[in-house]
Amino acid sequence: MVAEITACLSLRFGSEVAAWCSAIPALADEVAGRWGLTFGDRYAYGASSVVLYCSRAGGGRAVLKLSPDPPFLTDQAALLGLFAPSGKVPDVLAVDPAAGAVLLESIEPGTAADELPYPPSAQVWGDLIRALHHAAPAPAGFPRDLRGRCDEFFARIGRRLAEPSIGQRVRPADLDRAARRYGLLLDSAPSPVLLHGDLHLGNVLDGGPARGLVAIDPRACIGDPCFDAVDYALDGAGHDGVENRCAALAPAAGLDPDRLYAWCRAIAPIIAINRIGDPGDRKSVV
Repeated sequence: MVAEITACLSLRFGSEVAAWCSAIPALADEVAGRWGLTFGDRYAYGASSVVLYCSRAGGGRAVLKLSPDPPFLTDQAALLGLFAPSGKVPDVLAVDPAAGAVLLESIEPGTAADELPYPPSAQVWGDLIRALHHAAPAPAGFPRDLRGRCDEFFARIGRRLAEPSIGQRVRPADLDRAARRYGLLLDSAPSPVLLHGDLHLGNVLDGGPARGLVAIDPRACIGDPCFDAVDYALDGAGHDGVENRCAALAPAAGLDPDRLYAWCRAIAPIIAINRIGDPGDRKSVV
């Protein structure tokens, strides 16, 4: 387990994360002792954290997230609190900022939307977006906006054009044109909302018939509400079509279909870079 996690986290944190990874078993046991947790045999990991599935002493399942970047994890827990009134994010059960540990409600059955036999309908996805966007007003003075987010991931992901397999299919001119497009969209943006910011199908779980879809791992920022719909709309490529997805999703989510399609055109080269680099990865990379 430790070797796999180290290989994944080192892509973001560098080779020095190996020491933190080697201490995961001890850290997990220490937190489990304080919070009354019993670990099962399931775990998962991503670019920023490790997830351990567990049971609580008082009953019920939970997930323990650990990260070598404690401020990142603590901030994510705070963001989940902002979206909590929607009922469409996991409840935060405990936070230890010093240890870089957060205990969350376990979503059951918890299958990611990109692993379901069929993608959720546009109406169901639109209902999720509406619920998230109406959970709380855009906080005054929120430190991150959509312009900064777009600038960052265009610069970061654009560096991958140097990879031969990607540079042969996506040109610098494609990214330049896409950047101009998102710039124009940002200049003409409607009233901003608090965005989830990373609402791709891998970050949405099946919460069962009563709970419905549940969003995880927000990277929230303030901006155009269409942005949260782009990943689902672009997932229509190879399925029912991006234009059809936009036409069906926009009224369900309360969005302008033409504006949503324009955002898809702006973000598509970034998604293409990710898919070329890893054809099996259907997640967003922004």
